[in-house]
Amino acid sequence: MNEQPLAWDDYRFLLAIGRAGSLNGAARRLGVSHPTVFRRINAIERRLGARLFERARDGYTPTPAGDEVIAVAAEIEARIGETERRLAGADARPSGRIRVTTVEPLLHGLLPPLLAQFRRDHPGIVVELYADNAVRDLGRREADVALRPGGEPPEGLIGRRLARIAVAVYRARGLRLRGGVEAWDAHDWVVPDGTLAHIAMAQWLRRQGYDRRASLRADSLLGLREAAAAGIGLTVLPCYLGDADRRLARVGAPLEGLSSDLWLLSHPDLRRNARIRVFVQAMREGFAGLQPRLAGASRTEGGKLA
Repeated sequence: MNEQPLAWDDYRFLLAIGRAGSLNGAARRLGVSHPTVFRRINAIERRLGARLFERARDGYTPTPAGDEVIAVAAEIEARIGETERRLAGADARPSGRIRVTTVEPLLHGLLPPLLAQFRRDHPGIVVELYADNAVRDLGRREADVALRPGGEPPEGLIGRRLARIAVAVYRARGLRLRGGVEAWDAHDWVVPDGTLAHIAMAQWLRRQGYDRRASLRADSLLGLREAAAAGIGLTVLPCYLGDADRRLARVGAPLEGLSSDLWLLSHPDLRRNARIRVFVQAMREGFAGLQPRLAGASRTEGGKLA
């Protein structure tokens, strides 16, 4: 056994494999290649003289020794994150970087102008933007703030409600509808796939039975928008996303009960951080100005078919 102690980077690799349960998943989390993770875990096991994971076709399972090391790695990560948040929270300078995680649809016409204005007002702050379906952990410093639609914020985070987002049914402008709302089940629909089963729009489509008329399923709202614009079927979209696309026409008024809140989330340790404070204020003011568009007021049609 090599007496050289493990470095924090070694613990990061072990923790990533333990959480992902596979080399591919760990590689994605760490931003490295599959062979790199494979070589690293084998080298760590040789150094420790212990087997940390059982290899199987369906993934990597920690051994008792692996569970012990992963628990230590998680504790180290938590202590590092706590220290970094405390130091960042004490930073009174409105300069440096802010890591922002959000969902991709907000980038289409909404967030970029607000970020451009923020940059003009605060040239010393650099925004690092992550826009995907991944839910980044603010507690582990995977991001500093999150812009997310949904319900009440998770426990342990500070949540600021920025706006209310309405949703409605949309069709391609060249698609002729047969009948009114009562005949929607006679049309093809474009619906979210299983990766978006948790969102309110997907649940509404299932309750109405429209998912049984699915002609296409997509893993993103942008995919749904493109498919609907091509005439593949009706779909449900946030009004800010559907109204902005001239290829689409809204079918009726926004759907009651499907509106959601847009939240800005941050960790309590960062509440006194100057960068976070000015960013929060900028987003509050910016989204307040966008509220009519988010509420679907830009193309109100009195509930009649478009």
